[in-house]
Amino acid sequence: MNPVRMCVGCRTRAPRSALLRVVAVEANVIPDERATMPGRGAWVHETHECVDAALRRRAFVRALRVSGPLDTQTIEKRLNGYGQKVNGSK
Repeated sequence: MNPVRMCVGCRTRAPRSALLRVVAVEANVIPDERATMPGRGAWVHETHECVDAALRRRAFVRALRVSGPLDTQTIEKRLNGYGQKVNGSK
């Protein structure tokens, strides 16, 4: 049985393998591809719709239990294609 998590953007349940875990490091939202970084994490689909919904609803702030605004530039760059694996690279 696969672990199930809830997307903080669309609030639907999905297998853990279909979602991206993000963590807050200082005031930045960082993608945690291996889901091994320490600290509290939040799960989100890797789509613009879910990330935008999470930002509008301030779901990252609540799920990660941080005070103040978060910088989501890293996750937005990832959605736009920067930093993804290309042709079998490690």
